[in-house]
Amino acid sequence: MPREFALLDALVPTLFLVFLGSVVLQTLLDRVMGRCGLYRHVWHPPLFRLSVFICIFGASGLLVLR
Repeated sequence: MPREFALLDALVPTLFLVFLGSVVLQTLLDRVMGRCGLYRHVWHPPLFRLSVFICIFGASGLLVLR
């Protein structure tokens, strides 16, 4: 996978697309976990949301750069 690509004559890092995809996936997971009531069992929901996002972004980044 190339390290950067041209988007409207601007070079954009590939990980930016991974970041945007991770934000979308984390938002969907957040809604599902909220409806299931998972956040009642979590000590600090914002910290949990951040850690889920970091896990998604890290795993996606490793898969893309492989």
